Amino acid sequence: MPTTEISKEYTPSRDEFVAMLTESLAKDDVFEGSVVKGKVVGIEKDLAVIDVGLKMEGRVPLKEFGVGGKPGDLKVGDTVEVYLERIENALGEAVLSRDKARREESWTRLEKLAEKGEKVTGVIFNKVKGGFTVDLDGAVAFLPGSQVDIRPVRDIGPLMHQPMQFQILKMDRRRGNIVVSRRSVLEETRAEQRADIVARLAEGQIIDGLVKNITDYGAFIDLGGIDGLLHVTDMAWRRVNHPSEILNVGDTVKVQIIRINPETQRISLGMKQLQSDPWSAIEAKYPIGARFTGTVTNIADYGAFVELEPGVEGLIHVSEMSWTKKNVHPGKIVSTSQQVEVQILEVDPTKRRISLGLKQTQDNPWDAFLALHPKGSEVEGPIRNITEFGLFIGLDGGVDGMVHLSDLDWQKPGDEVIKDYKKGDTVKAVVLDVDSSKERISLGIKQLGGDPADALGKYKKGDQVTCEVVQVQENGIEVRIADSDITTFIKRSDLSRDRSEQRAERFTVGQKVDAAVVSVDKAARRIGVSIKALEIAEEKQAVAQYGSSDSGASLGDIFKAAIKKREAEAGENDEE
Repeated sequence: MPTTEISKEYTPSRDEFVAMLTESLAKDDVFEGSVVKGKVVGIEKDLAVIDVGLKMEGRVPLKEFGVGGKPGDLKVGDTVEVYLERIENALGEAVLSRDKARREESWTRLEKLAEKGEKVTGVIFNKVKGGFTVDLDGAVAFLPGSQVDIRPVRDIGPLMHQPMQFQILKMDRRRGNIVVSRRSVLEETRAEQRADIVARLAEGQIIDGLVKNITDYGAFIDLGGIDGLLHVTDMAWRRVNHPSEILNVGDTVKVQIIRINPETQRISLGMKQLQSDPWSAIEAKYPIGARFTGTVTNIADYGAFVELEPGVEGLIHVSEMSWTKKNVHPGKIVSTSQQVEVQILEVDPTKRRISLGLKQTQDNPWDAFLALHPKGSEVEGPIRNITEFGLFIGLDGGVDGMVHLSDLDWQKPGDEVIKDYKKGDTVKAVVLDVDSSKERISLGIKQLGGDPADALGKYKKGDQVTCEVVQVQENGIEVRIADSDITTFIKRSDLSRDRSEQRAERFTVGQKVDAAVVSVDKAARRIGVSIKALEIAEEKQAVAQYGSSDSGASLGDIFKAAIKKREAEAGENDEE
């Protein structure tokens, strides 16, 4: 064979060498940090000697091939997968690990399952801060405490070391973190079961259930895999303060399905619906105005509830509890469990409401007062309150009467007179009016002395009266009619017919003057008098008696004759 041909066959080029090396490495597939296949070539005590190729051997503890820390049943000649950490250590051996190989296998498998959203099987084997650790066939995952179950788990013991399914929530290969959830698996299973059960139920259906839990607002009933809520208001027609009055945990009860929410899968249940409705024909049973005896079941700020029969309650509003006790808490008038007589005021079958009255069963104190103290009678009592518009006086029967400012005094303004009274004083008054419907009694103090306006009745327009000057003012004089308490004012223009005599300063206090009545107003309690009007009236009378000025006599002659006649008559009277 020629020399040139031999050199070509056994002296490869650079590219050929690279290709041969790559092929060789690919065939053996031996790289640090990878999982390789090896052959068990020997067993030394608790170690397995494994040949991974390329004339490399390594030793792996037998326990890594076992389950639960027990050595595996390896024998010479078995092929196994191990993790190649280093090709060669100080002793010239390969550093191998079966645990890391198993972990790598698990990670690869778990990543594929996580991508598909499939569940994985694992075992809870330890408790750590914030949760638990789970063995996922070689890979260790973290299970948060909130993800163990749908409801908080007090005892984790029964769940430890038990194979169960989990849902992978998060995977981070670089950091080596896996987070799983058992709760999501249970919720999914439960949702499927609930949907199946709900599909078999229908509104109006009567079903047996087991009391699972009791709360302040109701009870949860197990209907065979799904819970329904029996609200406290649907347990009985009567008032139920707490569900424990009727139910106990573990009781089997017959309930009716009232409502099913297909979206939330919530079921509302009822027990009272299986009983006859006591509100049927309620208006005929409790007519308005009729009286019944009931039991006080509950007291609120606005009134008291009275049970007339099981399932039928009425409300006594605070305004209907007492005739006289206003702004008082109902608890101070009635007490729970007390038997009371009430009167039906209103019945509303649609809203299931009955309005009751307690005070209506008692005598109206205003009617009783009027029977004992008719209008015009005199009463006496203490002043309970003083307001800007009058006095409130306590009267018999627990009622109050009011004296208005205008009824304090005939002459003086009420806002001035009221200053003379103080709370607690005992005063007398006259009953002016009693209105039972408005619960009102009107009293008067000034009426005790009689109405001065009555004295005006004896006067009429044109009467001559004698007056005494009380006060002299610039624009007139104030006078008091003789033998009375009636005072009036004579204006300057009414002091005399003669303009020159219309001077107020010509009069003095205490002087007696004659005047004529020009007006009488009983409503305003006023009387008007005028000296000028009297002079005009006397002139007309003299003219009528002694002739007119047209006959030749002057006005002075007529007055002289009238004066002489008056003097002559006066002299005759003196002689007698």
